[in-house]
Amino acid sequence: MADETVKIIADTRELRTTVVKSLFDMGAKIENSMLPVGDFILSERVVAERKSVSDFLQSIIDGRLFVQIQNLVSQFERPIMIVEGNEDIYEKRMMHPNAIRGAIAALAIDFRIPIIYTTCEHETAMFLFLIAQREQIDKKVSISLHGEKKPQSDRYLQEYIVTSFPGIGQGIAQNLLKHFKTIKNIVNADVKGLQEVEKIGKLKAHKIKSIVEAEYKEESPDKKKSQNLL
Repeated sequence: MADETVKIIADTRELRTTVVKSLFDMGAKIENSMLPVGDFILSERVVAERKSVSDFLQSIIDGRLFVQIQNLVSQFERPIMIVEGNEDIYEKRMMHPNAIRGAIAALAIDFRIPIIYTTCEHETAMFLFLIAQREQIDKKVSISLHGEKKPQSDRYLQEYIVTSFPGIGQGIAQNLLKHFKTIKNIVNADVKGLQEVEKIGKLKAHKIKSIVEAEYKEESPDKKKSQNLL
């Protein structure tokens, strides 16, 4: 008979929480590790990031959220976000409700990350256990500390390259690619042509052209040496 024990890898910072105790009580085998991304690994393709309502909102304000999300999607095929707490996320008054809605929409549409809302640590544990059970027992997906990296699509790489331009986020990068079709066409466009794209004003257009046309200047040996000493 196949082993049907649910295994979950928990970040070491989670070990003293009610979440881990509840998972243990449910029959899960808990392994701990200092995870580079996420809080709970549920299979080689699923990782969960757990945040309280307040931490979720604060991570939007200080910019941590999307850095963490980028790290999650770079390592796992199907990351999920758990927002825990019985407070109304729009009543905390830390930020405007539309900013919260925008961040949630970005997670769902741009990164395809589902958000699961739970009221307490025990309910969080129930979701984690059920997802791990579905992955490992029902779908026979193994569990791995390092995750299963997705092959990066051409579209992902194109958007990644364009978002490296100054002042260009993912939404504007998509607008540029839809309009010009290729990165080559974006690079070759003049300032007037760039301004034809939605949300590209004169300043952004000039910044893009400036960085595209700037001559690469290698750092001096002295500067490199001083940086290595830091």
